This record gives sequence, C-alpha cells and structure tokens, in this order.
Amino acid sequence: MIPALILAAGSGRRMGGPKALLVLEGETLLERTVRLALAAGCSPVIAVVGDWKTGALDPTVRVIRNAEAAEGMASSIRAGIAALPGPAAAVLLLAIDQPAVDAYLLRRLLLLHAAQDGAIPVACAYGGSLGIPAIFPARLFPELLALVGDQGAKPILLRENTVGLPFPDGTRDLDTPEDLASLTR
Repeated sequence: MIPALILAAGSGRRMGGPKALLVLEGETLLERTVRLALAAGCSPVIAVVGDWKTGALDPTVRVIRNAEAAEGMASSIRAGIAALPGPAAAVLLLAIDQPAVDAYLLRRLLLLHAAQDGAIPVACAYGGSLGIPAIFPARLFPELLALVGDQGAKPILLRENTVGLPFPDGTRDLDTPEDLASLTR
C-alpha cells in the first residue's frame, strides 16, 4: 500500500483562515481529503497540519503538527516525509484545496504508479504542467526532505520522466472566499 501525505498546514492568508477547517458539504476540507485518501486505499494516511484543532478525523490518521508551517509548503513536505513509517516504497502527496479531486482520480493515479513499476513519479496533468496529487517513489525522498521555503515538489516532477494523468479540473482550487462561494453556488 502507498501512504498518503496530506498537506494541510497552511494559514490560508488569502482565505482568511486555515483552509483545512473550511466546511464543504458538511465536512471540513481536511476531513474530505482524509476520506478520499482512505477510500482510494492509501495506508497510512498522514495529515500535516498547523497549530489548530483538527476536529474528529478517522482514528487511523496520523496527525503531524508542523511548527515550521510559516516557512511554507516545503516544511510540510519535509515533516510528512520524515513521519513515514518504515520502508515506504512511495508516497502520494495531496493538497486539501482541490475540490475536483475524488477517490476515483486517486485510484487511477495509484494504478498508473503500479503500471510504472513504481520507478518514476506519476502526477496529475493540468494547466499545461504537472502537479499534485502526485506519487513520488522512495528514491526521491531525500530530495523532498531537502526542499526549503514556499515551494512544493513541482520542480522534481518537471525534471523527472514523470508520467502525467490528465486532470483538466486540477486547475480549480480554493484560495479565496470567492473561490469557495463560486463552488457552493
């Protein structure tokens, strides 16, 4: 099984508060993303969060508090990779602010990863590029642990022979109150 690493520690400056705690269709964005990762068959599921109460998450989820969240996304990736149990062969990186992500997409990504024998990254392809959700093989964990600042793992995806899974709706994300309002209309 592939572990899922949910990046949810951002302060949500443009949103006015942590996006992880926003409610969409009766559940927080964090709860929703946990549910999707579990439904896709990921295990374990690790959520990297900021300094706030996460609410009632599935008891199997490991919650990691990122004391360095102000640094940016790289600190959450580092914290999550460092928390992976034992010899994980790969990891699925997820964000909480992509409303079009569903369990079906995650299962397709996991199948694509398995078809590549786990040797190269697989990522969602949208907006003319590659991005998360994405699966990184263990050989790239040292690079993920070396990320700094407010950057994610996109440079690694672009440098590698990453296999892309078309996901046109991946360009939709929730960054502002207007984004959330347009989604709930």
